[in-house]
Amino acid sequence: MTAPLMDPFARPISYLRLSVTDRCDFRCAYCMSENMTFLPKKELLTLEELDRISSAFVRLGVEKLRITGGEPLVRRDILTYFRAMSRHLESGALKELTLTTNGSQLHRFAQDLADAGVRRVNISLDTLDAEKFARVTRWGRLDNVLRGIDAAQAAGLRVKINAVALKGFNEAELIPMTEWAGSRDMDLTWIEVMPMGEDFGTDDRLGQYWPLKDLRARLAETYTLTDLAERSGGPARYVRLEETGQKIGFITPLTHNFCESCNRVRLTCTGELYMCLGQEDRADLRAPLRASSDDDLLEEAIRAAIARKPKGHDFDYSRQTVSGQMTRHMSHTGG
Repeated sequence: MTAPLMDPFARPISYLRLSVTDRCDFRCAYCMSENMTFLPKKELLTLEELDRISSAFVRLGVEKLRITGGEPLVRRDILTYFRAMSRHLESGALKELTLTTNGSQLHRFAQDLADAGVRRVNISLDTLDAEKFARVTRWGRLDNVLRGIDAAQAAGLRVKINAVALKGFNEAELIPMTEWAGSRDMDLTWIEVMPMGEDFGTDDRLGQYWPLKDLRARLAETYTLTDLAERSGGPARYVRLEETGQKIGFITPLTHNFCESCNRVRLTCTGELYMCLGQEDRADLRAPLRASSDDDLLEEAIRAAIARKPKGHDFDYSRQTVSGQMTRHMSHTGG
């Protein structure tokens, strides 16, 4: 029971993405429906259970823990959890504690997160145009996010911007967003829209797809791009812009399968473990967690789930059809 987690393809599992809530104060068009029905609070893992389950993964070799949602910072008393996880940073068992956020609440929590040992945050931001931002997030305000970025940098957090590439929406902002990120010493990663959610197959959703090979080609018209060999433990491939020294990432689940080095699993706020973002197979960890006060059953369930981790996802794309589409919303699994 002391051996580190290893999947059937000899890939060590060292990265857990943990959703702490399905709730969000935005309703981004590519992530969830505008009129979402959220889970009853009683179905969610408590903060104490989140601590137990995270600590079990750390004991089994997870070294990177990314907190997601929904929007993780709308979870009541979530700082209690971050402060609890700092003990694993102090012991050296956990190498990194970080989060992905929409930035709306970051002005309130940035310093406390830094005090708990968070050193980096990913902020989802698809446009610098306030009107377009309100349209794509439905409920969001750009000025709140920009205030959050200011607070994060003031607290000493390293900020990376994640932007979903949306055809006909933010194409014209490719260079302005690059220049803006560079002026603030922030890395920028572009993400292809993923085939998730019940409405992905509609003409509107299919029409959003902007392949990153096209985005990269446009970027190369302005900058000299040098491919980088580095990996961040995630699916991004990086280039350096020689003129500015910036690092730009590309996450391409549809045009490039990034599964060969996958070292991560995702746990939902209800205790469902998804061994692959692009597969429906999942394992219930809440039942063994609640069945016993010790963690033997939980660790057995984790190992059994990792033994079922597939080689890769089935996402595929063409203009007419989408293969491997997931009907669950991205907010359910965690960003």
